Amino acid sequence: MTSPDRLVGRDQELGLLAAAAEELALGRGSAFWVEGEPGVGKSALVEAGIAAARALGCEVLWGTADQLSQRSPLGVMLSCLGVRVRSPDRRRAEIAEFLLGRGPGLFRDFDVAYATAAEMLVALVDELCTAAPTVLVIDDLQWADPASVTVWQRLCLAVEQTPLMLVGVCGPILRRPEVVNVRTVFSLRDQTLIALEPLTDADTATLVDMLAGGRPGPNLARWVAAAMGNPLHLRELVEALLRERMIRVRDGVADLPDDQADRVPVSLADALSGRLSFVPDVAVQALDTAAMLGHEFSVTELATLVRRPVRMLSNGLGDAVAAGILVRSGSRMAFRHPLIRQALYERIPVPVRAALHLDAARVLADAGGDPLTVAQQLLAADQLGDRWVRGWLLAAAPAVAARAPDVAAALLRRELGRLSAAAADQAPVLTALARILLGMGRHEEAASHARRAIAVLTEPEERGEMYWVLTRALVCGGHTDEALDALREDAFAQPGKLGSWRPRLLASAAMAVRASRGDLVTADAKAAEALREAELSGDAYAMGYALTDLWMTESVRRRHRSALDLVDRALRVLGDEPDHADVRMFALHARVFTLQNLCRWADAEAAVRQASQVARAPGNAVGAATGVTAAVLLYWTGRWDDAIAELSSVDEDGPGITYAGLRERGPTMLRHGVAALLAVRREDRAGAAEHFAAGSALPVETPADRENRDFLQAARALAAERDGALQLAVSTFGEILDRRPGEMTLIHQWLPDLVRVSLAAGDRDAASGAVEASRREAAREAEPWRAEAARLRCEGLFGDDPAPLRAAVAHYRAVGPAVDLAGALEDLAVVLAGRETAACRAALNEAVELYAGFGATCDIRRTDARLRRRGVRRGVPGARTPRAATGWTALTDTERRVALLIAEGRSTPDIASTLFLSRRTVQTHVSRVLAKLELHSRVEIAREVYASTNANG
Repeated sequence: MTSPDRLVGRDQELGLLAAAAEELALGRGSAFWVEGEPGVGKSALVEAGIAAARALGCEVLWGTADQLSQRSPLGVMLSCLGVRVRSPDRRRAEIAEFLLGRGPGLFRDFDVAYATAAEMLVALVDELCTAAPTVLVIDDLQWADPASVTVWQRLCLAVEQTPLMLVGVCGPILRRPEVVNVRTVFSLRDQTLIALEPLTDADTATLVDMLAGGRPGPNLARWVAAAMGNPLHLRELVEALLRERMIRVRDGVADLPDDQADRVPVSLADALSGRLSFVPDVAVQALDTAAMLGHEFSVTELATLVRRPVRMLSNGLGDAVAAGILVRSGSRMAFRHPLIRQALYERIPVPVRAALHLDAARVLADAGGDPLTVAQQLLAADQLGDRWVRGWLLAAAPAVAARAPDVAAALLRRELGRLSAAAADQAPVLTALARILLGMGRHEEAASHARRAIAVLTEPEERGEMYWVLTRALVCGGHTDEALDALREDAFAQPGKLGSWRPRLLASAAMAVRASRGDLVTADAKAAEALREAELSGDAYAMGYALTDLWMTESVRRRHRSALDLVDRALRVLGDEPDHADVRMFALHARVFTLQNLCRWADAEAAVRQASQVARAPGNAVGAATGVTAAVLLYWTGRWDDAIAELSSVDEDGPGITYAGLRERGPTMLRHGVAALLAVRREDRAGAAEHFAAGSALPVETPADRENRDFLQAARALAAERDGALQLAVSTFGEILDRRPGEMTLIHQWLPDLVRVSLAAGDRDAASGAVEASRREAAREAEPWRAEAARLRCEGLFGDDPAPLRAAVAHYRAVGPAVDLAGALEDLAVVLAGRETAACRAALNEAVELYAGFGATCDIRRTDARLRRRGVRRGVPGARTPRAATGWTALTDTERRVALLIAEGRSTPDIASTLFLSRRTVQTHVSRVLAKLELHSRVEIAREVYASTNANG
């Protein structure tokens, strides 16, 4: 329990935290950022502030970071949440086992695994909050690893949705961009930032009075002033003086005798030495060793290093706790304050420290200790280069990298720098380092080390593996051409030197040929060769990859039934093997695309749900691009609110957006294009401008880049049409028609719009060209699917003929999609104007009804303007009432279902599983429910649901 004297001068800050704790008990979350210099009282303030939360039944979890934390991904969050293999909580144990048990193989990238673990941690927090209001505190956040900081930031963005109180405690070191970014989020979202300043002179005097029993006299005041209002320094100083019986109190004044005024221990180290005088010598030696292990340490590891049984250490460690040096941290021990650990550590001379770290590494390794702890000792020792260290490092690198790839990479880099030029020495280190760097997303460096490894390797299996690393690193880095050149000039020039990796490399080459050069013939040949060799060797991964390559070229040729057969075969071959997650997700998204082209929209939605379900499985975080795939489908089916929610959930920097290097740069441009198109059609000018800018910053260099830009171009064209720049709209749409060899761009999707804007601009040549293009597109389809319906629209509009337009409307009514049905109805109403008044108005009203359901205000304005020019005005009867902006009626169907599930007490992961959505998409929906209902917490949503149910009951 924190004593009151620790909180002198902090009444206002304490009140903020206590009030937030009371709000938390009512279901309202909040986030705090507490910053200040070491010793200013940040931790003490937070501990006292959240005492009210404990008293109200909230769960409080606390974690502390230190300088070593940055090299252990998610380490601080795992510690804070109590995630350990032996945890009695099944959820926590499963997360720990996932991180501990996952292999370091190339097909489950390190960043993918940590992205998955991060999702699992966020889901755990959500479930904890569902069970009881929860407080999470991270102390010394400035030292936290980047992955933990990312999770923390995500939780900060979600506090308005859950009964969660976040308190980040941060020192003055804010140079790390990820930490600065979290602090910026606080200021932008109006969350509470508490900057603790040193105590005022009056508060300093009050604290001294409480500690010493009197106000400081002149001699004591001189030394107190040297503490500069730092409560920890003041406390250490005064307590040290009290232990040495140097303070005299008379008439309410505490002072030092004149003859002792100059021998005060003013440094923290001196004050700490006074604390150590109350601890047995054997415990002091153990504390010196413990300081080498970091802020928090295992008693078992400490006992191993000091070569004493735990039972012999227990009394001394208990004395250290009583002296205020150590505190208990679950099953581990921790230093009460980082400054204490730092002071102990710095008492050891630097040369001695290095030797002790190296000795500690050997002792722990020989005792079968935690590989990460051994690696951290080696890193601190800075004494690599001997045979034992190299042997241990190469053997343990995968295990270390599984938990802290930065540590493993740093040790391997250092070892590489001290090796001789002999290939036998360099090859294993280069190989291990290239693997780890690829998984870390350090693509340029991974490619460089893979090339160096290839140059010195002679074993076919090792060379083949390094070519695989090189290829994926280059593709992930946007260098598809370079990857293809490396394969053609090096790998395939010596086919016998690739071992079992050759089929996978052939499949990768097939992808690269199509993506960068549009050469379908060569791509097919490479894919077919890959498939034959994979079947002979039984490599299911290579078979699935090659079949997906063949799906791609069949799709470009518009042989959609054949493409579907290929991708279904790929999925059967791949099965549920976790190491096939990346290529399996690629194949699932391919299946969604093909089902859309076959006008099987319901089946496509089912396929998206399957992809979402697979993406949520541990180890399958490569499903990040599912949000883009789902958004495209939801756009065409008219569920635009859900499409926007899916796009909001996509992390375009995540590993899934590139399918972990299995194909080109990925659908980042498509993501911005769909978002921009939705913004334009909903008349969100600011949102459209943001996505136009982001999309324009992306390179357009290859066929794969070009085929991902059509939504962005369509959005720009519609924006130009909206602003009256019709010729610009025509030319912008026209750019989509310039399809190069090997591109998959479905230009038929945009041809009816091009005909419309061309006619409006008086450019019949452009309109005629669009009609001809629609005929060519329809002719390419093996059966009459989407392109054929687009042709009917184009010909009907250009020829002012209602018959083809009625046929298009009938097609869209039968199979969809809803957005095209609305567009065809609009065009039909225009053509019928002045001919069949009743039919014209019926088509007009139905089109507007559909547009209103989408939220397509821009389309409604355009439709009204087109019909007015033909003498038709939309009447009030039949016009749909726009959806309310607030209240229960403002919710979309998906938002209403989310609200009902919240009222049932379901957690976000449960809701995501029930609705086949990603967890982030559910969070987006929860945010919108809160905004539309003008509420602040899930508890209030539940009350609103019950109130609405009773009112309607």
